[in-house]
Amino acid sequence: MMLTPVVRTILFLNIIVFILESYNPGLIYQFGLRSFLSPDFNPVQLITHMFMHAGFMHIFSNMIGLIIFAPMLERVWGPRRFTFFYFFTGIGAALLFSGINYFESAGMYDAARTYPLNPSPDAFMDFITRYASGLYDQVSGFMEQYEAQPNNPALIDGSIKIVNTYFSRQVYEPMVGASGAIFGIIMAFGMLFPNTQLFLLFPPIPIKAKYLVIFYGAYELYSGIYRSQASNVAHFAHIGGMLFAFILIKYWGSQRKTFY
Repeated sequence: MMLTPVVRTILFLNIIVFILESYNPGLIYQFGLRSFLSPDFNPVQLITHMFMHAGFMHIFSNMIGLIIFAPMLERVWGPRRFTFFYFFTGIGAALLFSGINYFESAGMYDAARTYPLNPSPDAFMDFITRYASGLYDQVSGFMEQYEAQPNNPALIDGSIKIVNTYFSRQVYEPMVGASGAIFGIIMAFGMLFPNTQLFLLFPPIPIKAKYLVIFYGAYELYSGIYRSQASNVAHFAHIGGMLFAFILIKYWGSQRKTFY
């Protein structure tokens, strides 16, 4: 498929930034999207995180989505409208993800600060249950030892380390990737070309675009709500991209006279 001008530019920018990251991994911590609770948060990260990726498979999967679905949208909308759509969905996805992250992390912030002042098996279990249930299976053996030896200094220090490590990962680890905008593109493709037949690689079956979008949306919603909190996949960013794409396309549809 022939790449359109804006799609080609976005692709090249992502590849160039990925190459720069390989020589300077610290770029992710400077330009990746930080939590609103992080002292390193900068509003410009709402844009820059869209051009950074955590590894080869991360950028590969996103750019494949861009190459397959985006050119048709740019041909329909034109370069200017497509560019607006790309950044609108990408930034909207980042804002939704950041808002949910802030809501989830605000209580955790206080709990993580107070736990080292009065550590105990009950307090540790309360932290895991409330804020890190996805870690339960990983730390269940540790919790049994801690409950059996609540005054063991090594176990107390270990519990504090687990709490601090998990909190730091939730608040200070940056979120990167073009996934929010890519899922917005997939949503748009499904809405504009719902009956287009797509052929999946895994599993190798044909499927209409509208059903692919429904499947993706349902899966990401389920994963976002019931996800393992140990996961580093920003499911709510994916949902945000699809949600903002839906809103924008519906708005453009209501302004039919100026749609094209």
